[in-house]
Amino acid sequence: MARYEITGGNALCGEVTISGAKNAAVAILPAAILVGGKCRVENVPDISDVRILLEILRDLGVDVACPEPGVVELDSTEIKSTTPNPELVRKMRASYYLMGALLSRFGQANVALPGGCNFASRPIDQHIKGFRALGANVEEADDYVNLTSDPETLCGHRVSLDVVSVGATVNIMLAATLLPGQTVIENAAKEPHIVDLANFLNTMGARISGAGTDTVKIKGVEQLFGGTYAIIPDQIEAGTYLAAVAATGGDVLVKNVIPKHMDCITSKLAEMGAEITNFDDAIRVRSSGRLHDTTVKTRPYPGFPTDMQAQICVCMSLAKGVSRLTESVYETRFFGYCTELQSMGAEILINGKTAMITGCERLRGAEVTARDLRAGAALIIAGLAAEGVTTVRNIHFVERGYENIIQKLTALGAQIRRLDD
Repeated sequence: MARYEITGGNALCGEVTISGAKNAAVAILPAAILVGGKCRVENVPDISDVRILLEILRDLGVDVACPEPGVVELDSTEIKSTTPNPELVRKMRASYYLMGALLSRFGQANVALPGGCNFASRPIDQHIKGFRALGANVEEADDYVNLTSDPETLCGHRVSLDVVSVGATVNIMLAATLLPGQTVIENAAKEPHIVDLANFLNTMGARISGAGTDTVKIKGVEQLFGGTYAIIPDQIEAGTYLAAVAATGGDVLVKNVIPKHMDCITSKLAEMGAEITNFDDAIRVRSSGRLHDTTVKTRPYPGFPTDMQAQICVCMSLAKGVSRLTESVYETRFFGYCTELQSMGAEILINGKTAMITGCERLRGAEVTARDLRAGAALIIAGLAAEGVTTVRNIHFVERGYENIIQKLTALGAQIRRLDD
């Protein structure tokens, strides 16, 4: 099994360029199923989740080409199946977006339940509620979701989500795009990648309004046409590098970002003592001396993202005083990494959905294991800030969402390398 070996103690300095957003890419690529012609998607991150998704699409009959780094061209004209390869589907969480896309175009889909990071129970009941509201018949059996429909009943409808769900918002948007009538999603998620998906679909001829608010309206169209679209920068990748500099010290210019998307993260890092400077498409972060304690509660966008919970926890572990970190999205997320941080000397007390973190002056290197994508990123940050050598195992989780992380960190002065057993 591959692992990362990190020798900590070096401040990070230089420039790093952020890749395209993972969470946008894994929604936009399935959306290409809806397009009647070739579409060109740019700023696509080279990560394992994207590679798996492209393999799934090829297996369905989509013509996939990668003419240059970061660019994917897709032609879904000759799709021959509505049952994606279950072995591939179970390797990633976002494969459930195939349900909405296939239902919208073909009126049916038979998709295995997805895999991905297993840090919490993440049911798809809100997705199913949306599909049924649109007129689909939904059967769950043998770890599959089978969607069928009568063409005369499949049409736009009002869907009020019981909880804010990014996945359900995306899936209902995809399912409604080619259906007659208007669909209204109430209590919709507002994350930047929701807006990015809507912009992609609208570029191809869809009629979607309200993305980025809690009410999204989709007026169905008969077909979408080809075009070119560039994915937004990755908010969480950028936040991870910002947190790494805050934890280790240094001076880094984080390029290819949308600073407005980062406010929920940079405001907390600034509160902890990091110096943040925003530019048009970049953020400079400088950090020296110990950070200060703070209080964070994760919330749906524009609140502090749950996908940055583990990374900010590392910063809290090194800060003066006692910090409070409350998780309001995935209740068991602490257990993916807190035990590992404790083995490195962090003082963390978990009580239900809240962790109290008493900062220490220095973490110490240890052998640790990543249990999900963001936990892995947090352990890398901890290793960069720690005394001695840290070994991070289960790095396949990290490579699901971070493009060229070894090269990018090495260019900033980190001592990190990837080893194979």
